[in-house]
Amino acid sequence: MSGIIRKRTGPAGSRILGVGAYRPMTVVSNADICNRLDSTPEWIESRSGISSRRFAIAEESLGAMAATAGGKALASAGVGIADVGCILVATMSHVTQSPSVATDVAARLGAEKAAAFDISAACAGFCHALAVASDMVLAGSARYVLVIGAERMSDIIDPHDRSTAFLFGDGAGAIVVGPSETAGIGPVIWGSDPSARDVIAHDHSYLDWRDNTDLPWPTMRMAGQQVFRWASWQMAPVARAALDEAGITADDLAAFIPHQANIRIINILCRVLALPDTVTVARDVAIHGNTSGASIPLAMDEILASGQVPSGGLALLIGFGAGLVYAAQVVRLP
Repeated sequence: MSGIIRKRTGPAGSRILGVGAYRPMTVVSNADICNRLDSTPEWIESRSGISSRRFAIAEESLGAMAATAGGKALASAGVGIADVGCILVATMSHVTQSPSVATDVAARLGAEKAAAFDISAACAGFCHALAVASDMVLAGSARYVLVIGAERMSDIIDPHDRSTAFLFGDGAGAIVVGPSETAGIGPVIWGSDPSARDVIAHDHSYLDWRDNTDLPWPTMRMAGQQVFRWASWQMAPVARAALDEAGITADDLAAFIPHQANIRIINILCRVLALPDTVTVARDVAIHGNTSGASIPLAMDEILASGQVPSGGLALLIGFGAGLVYAAQVVRLP
């Protein structure tokens, strides 16, 4: 009756140990998009900075892409799947809902006992999952956590909708979070603006679609200008707060890896944050489009693989999207 619950203890810090990615084989150009959309390749690129994106084929399921990216991240980190205590998958495009993509990944990679669950925070999902993973490691709940952002956005967009059809792409990116003697993942700054929850939303529910044969497959709709203004001007204070909480300044950064929503939003954030020229800015959106919850780990993989930033450099991450929700933190790159 008077027993004391024992508390777990974790390491002094957590950090990202490895990164991996999977990009679908099919490249879709702006010209391809315009075959079914009343637009031009030049207009699309001028409005978004996007020249191409990848669309997954049937064999490139969410689970398959996520597992491939996760396997690469584990190899990069030198961590075996048997040592992974939890698998987290950030996704907004898993239309079957259950079982989770995370359990699909666990089965594909051979994780027999790892906890596994999905996180739904749209384009901010990866930064949310990273924060959860870091806290797990610090609390001693898991020694290693596999964090994956995976999306098949092509499944949930209307190819004829001028506000979304050209923006989104598919893919998966992954990291391994593990223990560190010093802090390698800064405090998360996260929150929401639920008063604007309808500015990015499906046009109707799957129940509506089931019960009304006249309705098309549910797809995502977006009030583009409202989202653009919110992301461009409301996210800079969140990014600054993440820098402040980590105890660093923009001058300490090696890289800025924001959600790859739109090149214009990225450029405005860089300008408002007054990032020095020495900071490498991820602009993966130009060739892979907006991959929602996968965009930040895909961009991280790209700038590391291409040698644009050194291992061990500091990077500012910020994700934002439907909800409206956001999350930001500073990390030390693997």
